[in-house]
Amino acid sequence: MFHTASWPNRATVILLTALAAACGKDTPTTSPTTSTPTAITETFEGTLTVNGATTYPFVVVQAGLASAVLTTLLPDGATVGVSLGTWNGQSCQVILANDSATQNASVVGEARSAGNFCVRIHDVGKLTTPADYLLTVTHY
Repeated sequence: MFHTASWPNRATVILLTALAAACGKDTPTTSPTTSTPTAITETFEGTLTVNGATTYPFVVVQAGLASAVLTTLLPDGATVGVSLGTWNGQSCQVILANDSATQNASVVGEARSAGNFCVRIHDVGKLTTPADYLLTVTHY
């Protein structure tokens, strides 16, 4: 049996002891380690014919920026279309397009998840002779 006079003192001592124990030992907080994603660069080259188009599928393994740069386009001054999209195994569903692409033009977007994507180059009706090209695609 507790005496009424001693009860608040014991309760105070227990409470202060618990608080001191909680404040006295800080547990270090650790953050999860995140690694910097490594960019993947792929190149695709060929010759685009008048009224032609070529699609190249590629796999994104991690969400992040994706870009397609028309690194080379010959003859100088040629204009074509360059697109980024999703690949369903048979065709490229265009998401972003530049239909006035000349050498060094780019299309940049964000892949919100891993998956199958594609880059497409096509004549927009401005080629009079076949054009040699090099596409550089960078993604994660």
